[in-house]
This record gives sequence, structure tokens and C-alpha cells, in this order.
Amino acid sequence: MPAPASAPQIPVPELAHTLRMACMRVARRVRYESGGTVAPHLFSVLAQLGSEARTVGELATIEQVSAPSMSRTVAQLCEGGYVTRMADEHDGRLVRLAITELGEQTVRGERERRDRWFTERLEKLSDEDQVLLARAAELLEELVAR
Repeated sequence: MPAPASAPQIPVPELAHTLRMACMRVARRVRYESGGTVAPHLFSVLAQLGSEARTVGELATIEQVSAPSMSRTVAQLCEGGYVTRMADEHDGRLVRLAITELGEQTVRGERERRDRWFTERLEKLSDEDQVLLARAAELLEELVAR
């Protein structure tokens, strides 16, 4: 007897692997094709600073790297003029990192390039496939929110 139409067509572990690999390839390709002006790890930290000033420790936790590694990344960003150090307004012993105007321009430009590259590919898909991908994106967001 054939499986019901709602039954998965491939085993769940295989689906998990396929989706994970596809997501990684898409993310890598978007980063590569956008021809960014800063390295991916630097862009990631800049994007985290877009909303609020943070400490090196907070950034290390968010990016899931060691504090010494984040310190090196922050030093590069400061040297490039993308980030500035400032004393915490409540605790002068703490140093917070804030994005500069150059950093904000870099993040905006990078996001625009990445979105443009991806948009060009999505526009070549049928309306039906675009709707399918929109639903898949919603499901992936739900999965990572759990």
C-alpha cells in the first residue's frame, strides 16, 4: 500500500542532512558572490554591534568564540575604523564597543550586495517555487526558535 501523501518522501535524518548542507552552501555562496569589503567574521561582529554597544565578552558569547579570539577581531575592527571603544556609562571599568559610521555603512553595503545577489536568483524561479521557499524559510525560522 502506498504511503499517505503527507508522509515524508525521504527519511528525516537524510532530510536533516540535506537541508543543513543546502543552507550552508547558500550562506557560503551569498558571502562569496557578494564580494564583501570585510572578511565574513568581521562582518558578523559588525552586524552584532549595529543595534547596541557590547563588551568583548558579550560578543564572544554571541559569536561562540573565545574571548582572546574576539579581542583580536575587535582590534582589527578598531584599526580599520569600523568600531570604537568607549567606557560603559554605568561601570567605568567596562569597555564597550560601538559601531562607527564607517562600520554602519559597511554593514548596509554588505547586506545590500548579499540581498541583491540572492534576489537576482530568486527572481528566476517560478511564483510557485518562490512561495514554496517562503514557506520553507518560515519553517526553518520556527525550527531554530525552538
